[in-house]
Amino acid sequence: MKVSEIKYHRVTIEEIREKSKTIIDRVKDAASVEDVLKARDDYNALYSDLFTEYSLAHMRYTINTADEFYIKERDYYDEIIPEVQNIMLEYSNAMLDSKFRSELEKELSPIIFKKYEIERKSMSPEIIDEMVEENKVVSEYSQLMAGLTFEFRGETMPKTLLTKYFQDGDRNTRKEAYEALGKGLDKVSDQLDDIFDRLVKIRDKMARKMGYKNFVELGYYRMGRLCYDEGMIKKFRENVLKDIVPIVARLKTENAKAMGIDKFMLYDNDIIIPGGNPKPIVDTDGIFNATKEMYHEMSEDTGKFIDMMLENEAFDVLSRENKWGGGYCTSFDKYKQPFILANFNGTSADVDVMTHEAGHAFADYMTSNNRFVNELGIGGMETAETHSMSMEFFAWKYIDKFFGDKTNKYKFMHAFDALSFIPYGTIVDYFQHIVYENPEMTPSERNDAWNKLEAEFRPYLSTEGIPYLEKGTRWQYQMHIFETPFYYIDYCLAQTAAFGFLMESQKDYDDAFARYVRFLSQGGEKLFTDLLEEAGLNSPFKDGSLKILSSEVEKLLNKIKETL
Repeated sequence: MKVSEIKYHRVTIEEIREKSKTIIDRVKDAASVEDVLKARDDYNALYSDLFTEYSLAHMRYTINTADEFYIKERDYYDEIIPEVQNIMLEYSNAMLDSKFRSELEKELSPIIFKKYEIERKSMSPEIIDEMVEENKVVSEYSQLMAGLTFEFRGETMPKTLLTKYFQDGDRNTRKEAYEALGKGLDKVSDQLDDIFDRLVKIRDKMARKMGYKNFVELGYYRMGRLCYDEGMIKKFRENVLKDIVPIVARLKTENAKAMGIDKFMLYDNDIIIPGGNPKPIVDTDGIFNATKEMYHEMSEDTGKFIDMMLENEAFDVLSRENKWGGGYCTSFDKYKQPFILANFNGTSADVDVMTHEAGHAFADYMTSNNRFVNELGIGGMETAETHSMSMEFFAWKYIDKFFGDKTNKYKFMHAFDALSFIPYGTIVDYFQHIVYENPEMTPSERNDAWNKLEAEFRPYLSTEGIPYLEKGTRWQYQMHIFETPFYYIDYCLAQTAAFGFLMESQKDYDDAFARYVRFLSQGGEKLFTDLLEEAGLNSPFKDGSLKILSSEVEKLLNKIKETL
């Protein structure tokens, strides 16, 4: 069935309340393990239906944020999802407190019950009102950013189209594009500061109501992390600063000199190849044709996967006004159907969509029949991002289909950019720790904190003279900071794992790909750290692993550079 033909219906909160109560009572009153398992089946069916319709509504809102019907549906779910989460907590508590728990853990999975324990720490009936308000404010931010337009060289365009000029080979063009970005954001600066200030205060209030010192601890529980904590992330940040930042800073400085750049500016950060980063040699239709060829050559499973995605028209990739400005992969679980939204702009990022987001979609496809998919899905966000970032690297074998004689330039740019991303992603995470540990910070204090982190983790880069952005406001268009706090570090963790798969693929592609598919196909049925160990990859939390990683990537970059 084509995605556009899937019928949407609103699942009412009344239906959820009534059916959930019956199921929860059945768990509590169960006379046997079998009774609990039957109730679990009904619970999973109910919530599969709910979250399928929720995902449909969200998808149709993001493809047109001016659609009045789906704006109302978004507002409806903003209102009810906190109550739904509280009902889900009641179910989790019933399972945790079941007199058959030990038998259930053996019959099902201990990881499911560990997840229930985290849910118990992440949710409380006391904070439902604040959760509703948080959803409304996040939607306010999304709506604002989706509707923003920028004036650039006589044209009015959304940010998604402006960003293609960030990679232009002409430095003045890049500079003007960033100036246009800064001026556009400056017009809504008061709104952005106000929205974020409200979010910080709301989240802090929730945490304190639940007895936490601040939102950081609650934020970690809300991310559902099962195998690492705040202390491990702190150590990871320290190792990034010690083992990755110096190498990235040196490589960035050397590369800038090769391009004739003496003072490295923010508007130089997206350019890696002298004369301009490589662009696809094919248009949008050509990208889709090459994608189909690539996945058919990669494996039988990936071939079947891409055929299903194309047949069901499970992509929306063209930029337009009022379309949500980011990119994502979601899934309509009831139909076992992934969907990808992106905003093509003529850069290499268009190809990355067909590898990164398709990596997410392939994981959904391969795990759709897993026994515990309703409870554990495809794993934590660090696991999910490993699926996508690793697929980017496994595509290297076929990337000439998209870049022709610029293939090695793309590989150099891709690996260089991926290594450089880790310090940036760490800044995003660190910034959020600072903000939520100090919820009374003023907007200017937050901006100062951002600039201080930039100087520490990206010492080669300057924003001096760039309108608005020089104040330290780069963080305001990083949507994750507003929408999904503490998510972003998962990209960094996943990037280290993806590099591990890349290095293994350089030795034996088929073996590495088989390990990747095994990693991906287990979804959340094993913890991230256990999946890494099984795949023969270093854990990012292991002492010395980042030093080894940065050294290996640098050697690979130098090897590719010799061919340019």
